[in-house]
Amino acid sequence: MKATRSTVLSMRLSLESGKRLRRMANRHGWTPSDASARLVEEGLRRSEFAFIDFRDSSAGRQAYIQGSTLAIWEIMLLVQSYRGKVAAVAKHLGWSEAKVRAAVNYAEAFPGEIEEAASENDSADFDTLKRMLPQATEFVSAKPTRG
Repeated sequence: MKATRSTVLSMRLSLESGKRLRRMANRHGWTPSDASARLVEEGLRRSEFAFIDFRDSSAGRQAYIQGSTLAIWEIMLLVQSYRGKVAAVAKHLGWSEAKVRAAVNYAEAFPGEIEEAASENDSADFDTLKRMLPQATEFVSAKPTRG
């Protein structure tokens, strides 16, 4: 969520909310101002797009479909693999077409965000994965031999 232009607004928070905001900002390496701006933006997106939620992930804050473990960019990989057929993706996931369409709508509104996440995923190799998941093991399927 990158903004090129901004405006200054002031707001009052309860002491407890201010503490929670600072803790969140510290956890992510943000300023309290950056954290509040991000949370407002996420809240606006939640109100504008059905079924959208935001969560922390190993790649940072990402948009997800509510009630699922799939980030929007992951759903868009499926949509691409099914050549844009929303009904086929919905069947594959066991979801309503509305949920898949919600992911498509969000991706169309924020293509840079989705492309960046997909690109980051594409650049990860096994060594990168192994650093995050030390228990990971690599396997390669062998082509069956005939004979």
